[in-house]
Amino acid sequence: MYVSPQKALERIEPGMSIFIGTGVGEPATLVRQLIESDADNLQDLELVQLVSLGDTIDPGDSKTRKYRLKTFFSGWVASDAITQGRVDLIPSRFSGIPDLILRGLIAIDAAFVQVTPPDESGYCSLGVAVDVARQAIEKASYVVAEVNDQVPRTYGDTFVHVSEFDAMVESKDRMLTFPRWTVDDVFDRLGENVASVIEDGDCIGFTIGPLFEALGQHLQKKKNLGVHSPFFTDALMDLVSSGAVTNRNKATFRGKSVTCYALGSAELMKWLDRNPLVEFQGIDKVFSPLEIGKNPCFVSVFPARKVDLSGRIALHYGRGNVYAGPGEAADFFNGAEISRGGKNIFALPSRNLKREANIRISVEEFPNLFIHRESIDMVVTEYGVAGLRGRSVRERAQELIDIAHPDDRLNLVNEAKDRNIIYRDQLFIEESARLYPSGIQSEHVFKNQKKIRFRAIKPSDEEGMRRLFYRFSDKAVYYRYFSPVKTMPHCRMQEYVNVDYARTLSIVGLEGPRLIAEARYSLPVEGNYADIAFVVDEEYQGLGIASYMYGLLVQHAKERGIGGFTADVLASNKGMMKVFEKGDLPVNARLDSGIYELSIPFGETAPPHGPRIRYEHMK
Repeated sequence: MYVSPQKALERIEPGMSIFIGTGVGEPATLVRQLIESDADNLQDLELVQLVSLGDTIDPGDSKTRKYRLKTFFSGWVASDAITQGRVDLIPSRFSGIPDLILRGLIAIDAAFVQVTPPDESGYCSLGVAVDVARQAIEKASYVVAEVNDQVPRTYGDTFVHVSEFDAMVESKDRMLTFPRWTVDDVFDRLGENVASVIEDGDCIGFTIGPLFEALGQHLQKKKNLGVHSPFFTDALMDLVSSGAVTNRNKATFRGKSVTCYALGSAELMKWLDRNPLVEFQGIDKVFSPLEIGKNPCFVSVFPARKVDLSGRIALHYGRGNVYAGPGEAADFFNGAEISRGGKNIFALPSRNLKREANIRISVEEFPNLFIHRESIDMVVTEYGVAGLRGRSVRERAQELIDIAHPDDRLNLVNEAKDRNIIYRDQLFIEESARLYPSGIQSEHVFKNQKKIRFRAIKPSDEEGMRRLFYRFSDKAVYYRYFSPVKTMPHCRMQEYVNVDYARTLSIVGLEGPRLIAEARYSLPVEGNYADIAFVVDEEYQGLGIASYMYGLLVQHAKERGIGGFTADVLASNKGMMKVFEKGDLPVNARLDSGIYELSIPFGETAPPHGPRIRYEHMK
């Protein structure tokens, strides 16, 4: 059944449409022979390939009219050729391509696929590029298998019996492999920030690039992650090997990492060979929004090129881009929308390699726009996470300005004011943008399994703080402000959230997007003791949140060389006094007119037993 490449091509006729295996599964020996041959029958051919990643088929080749490439994918090497009219792009949702082939809307006369050598039962494996090979084989009248012993034998919907092939060609070509992406400091912080919003038990989709290389490293301490991904990479190999991926919470292909393609190093290909932890399926399963959405807490992460203050996204295009455009990304985006607890995340550095801002007032002039801003949950840069779901355009703008490059924020604020996107009187402390303490990030699980995230306050927390204020009882307001404050309008609250980080540290606690606590210290103009204050949503009191935040304030105040804290606490505020009683520092308390004046020196250590608070001069 084995024949030479020349013999295998004798049955090709002019005008045929030939399906070519995708990506790493490209049958290079057959394709190269087809391109280099002078045979009269190899003319006016149509090559159909989902994604071209190698150099075998040159989509920019204008020297020959032997073939024309049709692709469903506007990224990678085909991008320029599509723009110049030398390659035909078929706009389509990836999940719908198998049906187009089966219904004959995309004609397939012949199929060239790369496979492993057959086993003792006569079954070959499609290896690491399944996509629509099954449907192409079914519809083609002539099927040629290129057998390459370097192809990993993979599990899933990958096995094809030799009886389904009309000819088999032996290949000695090396498999197409890719080196790992290098990760610089910006992408490392970007990956860390994306990882911070991925929870234990989430199911994730991956692609290639430095963002995902970094993300994989920062996910290795998570638990019970699932993988349902178009591409399986070296970063995913490391993540699965770390034990962070169990796939036990998935609703489909439980216990397996599901993918269509593998892209990566020779080490990855060796690791995938006969690996029962990875299941290769066609794009009808992997890209199906319904299949994706069956998995609870599905997280789609997309690399973005630009984002504007309303949340519109400009996606990447050209070589190196795998999520090329709205059509290719839509299936995973919709799957996350369907998923219970799912979310869509777009991530990008705050600036490009030319030091130009990636967060802009508008992205209308850029190609590849993803305009479904109403369904975007989060945008992430190396400076933080902007939550967009349920936010007004004004709130979105503030969130995105807070994660822009510090040197770009003033210009964005001024442009947003000019266009009435944010308040005309919006405060902005330019120096504070550069002093923001991004290293203050932590999370803690309290009583009743409430997991609270902590970070430094941002100007975009204005609405969250206002809502927190209006949830307080009159008693709680009096305890915090020492007066019966009834309203907290924008003009007052924005002064509170725009912090001079040189003298003030404010830490907020959040459960999901909801701001539920705030603690701060402020240094006076003179002196080395900072005044502190706390506020915790009454629904969350008694869980130890205030005590935890007190510890954070102490830790960071000591790091900044502050000598101690002072505080004024109403004598009736027993809950706040308990926070200090449970602390590790001694407290000097002086009662004056119903108010405890507290002094907390850092240079002293409280005794291991006995009271932490020393009451003096009671009046």
